[in-house]
Amino acid sequence: MVQDWKDVFTAAEPAFKDAWSFAAPLRLPTITALRHFLDLVHIRHCLAKPFFEMPDYPMVELRELLPSFEADPWEYSKLPAFSLVAFNRPIRSFMEIFQFDKLIAPDNKLRADLARENMAANLSVLLSRLPRAMQEYLRRHFANTDVADLSAYPALMPYLTGMDRGQVMGMYGPHPQDMNFYLAGVYASFPSDLDTEVKRYGVRIGKFRMDDHDTYEQNRNFVLQHLMELYGFPVASERRTSAAVFARRLHRMDERFLIRVLGQSDRTLTTIHGSGASLLYPQVDKIALVKAAEYQEDENLEKLRGGGWFLDAEKKVLILKVVYRQHKFSADNVRQERALSVLRQEIIHPLTGKTLPYEGLVRSTANVHILLNDIVQGEYTGRTIYKRVEVVEDTDTEEKRLKFLYAWLSKNQRRIIGYSDEYFANIEKILSNYLLTTDEERFQKVREYYIEVFNRYKYILQARKVRMLEDLLNRNVKGKHIGYAQMLAEGVELMLSLKFEIVNYFDSLVSAAIAIGESMLNDRYLVRTYINKPENRLSPKGLEVKRAYGKMVSLLDDFRSIRKLRTDSRQRGGRDEEKQVAS
Repeated sequence: MVQDWKDVFTAAEPAFKDAWSFAAPLRLPTITALRHFLDLVHIRHCLAKPFFEMPDYPMVELRELLPSFEADPWEYSKLPAFSLVAFNRPIRSFMEIFQFDKLIAPDNKLRADLARENMAANLSVLLSRLPRAMQEYLRRHFANTDVADLSAYPALMPYLTGMDRGQVMGMYGPHPQDMNFYLAGVYASFPSDLDTEVKRYGVRIGKFRMDDHDTYEQNRNFVLQHLMELYGFPVASERRTSAAVFARRLHRMDERFLIRVLGQSDRTLTTIHGSGASLLYPQVDKIALVKAAEYQEDENLEKLRGGGWFLDAEKKVLILKVVYRQHKFSADNVRQERALSVLRQEIIHPLTGKTLPYEGLVRSTANVHILLNDIVQGEYTGRTIYKRVEVVEDTDTEEKRLKFLYAWLSKNQRRIIGYSDEYFANIEKILSNYLLTTDEERFQKVREYYIEVFNRYKYILQARKVRMLEDLLNRNVKGKHIGYAQMLAEGVELMLSLKFEIVNYFDSLVSAAIAIGESMLNDRYLVRTYINKPENRLSPKGLEVKRAYGKMVSLLDDFRSIRKLRTDSRQRGGRDEEKQVAS
């Protein structure tokens, strides 16, 4: 049972001898072994230690681990923070693409006097980058310790987390078959050419056009947020931004690496690890202390309690690891803003470090109905961030309820679009009853916020229909393969429905619907088998397909005309406004 932060991982391998050191010499021959070692040290010293020492430790809410990630407006200055990069190879100072202060690798074969010189040199490098208040204590307690050896790493955590810049780890050894990791450097600056990366990525996904300033200004925030989220971060601090851009660059160079960041605002160990450019993106995961939600079933919690999985059983605190899956951007996908989704979740045992797959914590559908009911009834207690700048506490006024709803719908929009019809029906009922109330005076004083929420809700309703069109294009409806006749018949029905709702016009949805419809019509097998054949050579089913094809062609023409009219109207409005200004 865990009583104190010093108890955490006492039964893990490698085993701790005391609070700051391990019982046996470390052997870390692979980056996987290094990752396990770093998990033990960082969870113990950077998560568990502050939790046990701070009565008001700011727990990470489960929703904070669900993409899209929000920048937390609070900075907890008493909490540790750091950034780290590790390479699965020796460090080559002049050849590296970033700056850092190098430490000398340990060498057991050196004469005693030379070894002492190297130890003193490494300690001197570390001291030069620490605040003066820390230097004397470090000098006294590490005079006979090689700070480059990772056996000293746990004891160095209070000092390393006091540095503004990053740690560097690499491998050393007499030959490739006998390598080990060490602390290869400190005070590292991760290169962050953010401007170039954002512009290059925006052009690649079609959100920017060369020398087109208008599209750049319109889409810059979207591209920046999407790019950052691919690497597990919101648009936030320089530490996290530089880590994301650096990871992107290392991945393109086909490096095997690990980058880890802990922020004082997010209280989360975010790890980006690349195993070469064979994957489109390096993998992202997060580790944080979370509290089991109230909706968790008692029998599941009892199993966790019986197995000793709680860091704090009374407060129901768990060490949770969430692994994410990245999604390639597609302009024709109605959920194009989706960069990450949850791949799997694991609970880490606080004594042994073993992991338990547990899908019941971070769930996108769990207790949604209860949550929405609480918000619209004004009974929800908690906080959210409205439009990334305003913190809203509780839902005791109509304005707060609408701001809560807007923030919740914005964060969960892509997940709601993907819900099954049966599950979404309950959500739709709650939102419709609230937003389409017959009480005309209810929203008069908060009209601005009501319109924001209503438009977000209408967007989701229409986006679900476009998502159904995507399913039809793949000829897959609720897991069942369908034929061309059903694809076109249901596609025409959905397009007709969207056409009549086009009063609430959303450019991206109409463009996506047109693109999907065109892909349906351009299916080579469909055109060859049904459309290019004379009608006298078609079966009744073939004639049905051809008629539905014609209706889809007509509907797509209507959608293009609507889009053109809206575009022309906006352009005329802009010209009229310019004339008014000139006059």
